[in-house]
Amino acid sequence: MSLAPRAVLVHRTSEYEELLARHGTHGQAAFYLSSRGRSLDEVAARHHRALRALTEVAAAVPLSWRQARVERADLDRFLFGPEDVVVVVGADGLVANTAKYLTGQVVVGIDTDPGRGLGVLVRHRPGDAGALLRAAGPGRAARVDELTMVEAVADDTQRLLALNEIYLGRPDHQTSRYRLGPDDGTGPAEAQASSGVLVGTGTGATGWLRSLGGGALPAPSPTDPVLVWCVREAWPSPTTGTSRLTGVLTGSHRLRLTVESERLVAFGDGMESDALQLTWGQTVTVGLAEVALRLLA
Repeated sequence: MSLAPRAVLVHRTSEYEELLARHGTHGQAAFYLSSRGRSLDEVAARHHRALRALTEVAAAVPLSWRQARVERADLDRFLFGPEDVVVVVGADGLVANTAKYLTGQVVVGIDTDPGRGLGVLVRHRPGDAGALLRAAGPGRAARVDELTMVEAVADDTQRLLALNEIYLGRPDHQTSRYRLGPDDGTGPAEAQASSGVLVGTGTGATGWLRSLGGGALPAPSPTDPVLVWCVREAWPSPTTGTSRLTGVLTGSHRLRLTVESERLVAFGDGMESDALQLTWGQTVTVGLAEVALRLLA
């Protein structure tokens, strides 16, 4: 007997909740923000809008479905099932944070604060949740966009997925030492000293990558099976070069990095707490992921 579909509602702790946890009371949090020229009223209003949106989406889940909730901080410990429909209730960044833990489940992005963000990934409103869930359910031909993802695989089988970009370098973003080159052996690896390497998708190419040298490369669309990569602040010296600073990866082509520092990390989409740990002599390859984020259009 097959399981009923499960709606997994993904949300995150609000700034208001974090302030209360840190300062203890509403009044103390208000005093803290006012001393920095901010008002707690606006922060609280955003919190209540998000809470109302989450409540409205939960109420719209079909009665025959199962339902679960997971907070952003617990994503790395939550087990998604193949029958799940994942409903991200929040901002665009929360979709990216969720994507790395999925294996082809349909994602519905619900914007809790329209107009505050771009709404590129959270495309829908809370009031539409019921119809969207029914459209995304089993046996339905809902239109989804297959958004390209990037994958890093270390030589000890550690694996990392990301929707926007993967960063490789020191955890403190200071000078990283490594050798960088193509994984297919078509050219020699170059010893480099830099503040790290970014490899990103079309979804992420207009963000962190574009603010660096990757902005000199044409940005692929989010659904293009293309990655762009960029070295951050490479330093030329008698033992390190700067001839490999940007590039494009397509098909099975991968970038290979061999660690020549005491410790480097690889993390995706800004989630530094969930990173691959790399030590001297290890290699990691980065390229197109086989899985894509299936985002309801």
